[in-house]
Amino acid sequence: MAKKKTSRKKKAPPKRPLRWLLRMSFFAGLGVVLFAFWMGLLWSFFNPPTTFYMMQERWRLGTVDQDWVAIEDVAPVMARAVVAAEDANFCQHWGFDVNAIRSAIAEGSGRGASTISQQVVKNVYLWHGRNWTRKALEAAMTPVVEAMWSKRRIVEVYLNVAEFDEGVFGVKAAARHYYGVDPQDLSATQAARLAAILPAPKSRSASKPSDFVRKRARQIVSGAATIRADGRAACFES
Repeated sequence: MAKKKTSRKKKAPPKRPLRWLLRMSFFAGLGVVLFAFWMGLLWSFFNPPTTFYMMQERWRLGTVDQDWVAIEDVAPVMARAVVAAEDANFCQHWGFDVNAIRSAIAEGSGRGASTISQQVVKNVYLWHGRNWTRKALEAAMTPVVEAMWSKRRIVEVYLNVAEFDEGVFGVKAAARHYYGVDPQDLSATQAARLAAILPAPKSRSASKPSDFVRKRARQIVSGAATIRADGRAACFES
């Protein structure tokens, strides 16, 4: 009696979830790098017409005040004031101030650790808010911006996209809003007061400064003079 042949099912090839995950991670990483490169290249030549945060505020308020101005048409003391206030070692780092980060960690606070370069990346390319996704993108794009933009360009963009009051963006709108002058006519005190309100523009005023803003502005006037004298302003001044 002939034996029945037992049919053997072919085994499916083993799945390789790890290889698939690595491949997807590679393409995702490559996409982030390409995005950072092209976005960095684009705004190194062209002025950003708006930002995500400006669009949010325009939707909320109905309108925002922002008018682009070249850095050549801004009082030099204004650029020195914002750098002295926000990132005194701006000319000495490549996007991240390691010493400021260490100090912030030691103090248990993130205040003062974010450089002007990081703030530009956040304001121009990303969104506001504290989450790891945004922080990771910010960390990836900051070196790209530092590599592709000049320091002067970074300060110029910063001055034009920073929020100085509710719905008031950029130094040109801020100078007219608070003092009724063009940005090239700002005095050292006026520039320092504008820089002093930047961490909290919705709760501080440059035209009606509190005692805190006055004190902070005096410190910024001194700091701006210091970075000019010791060469820490050289990278963004013509």
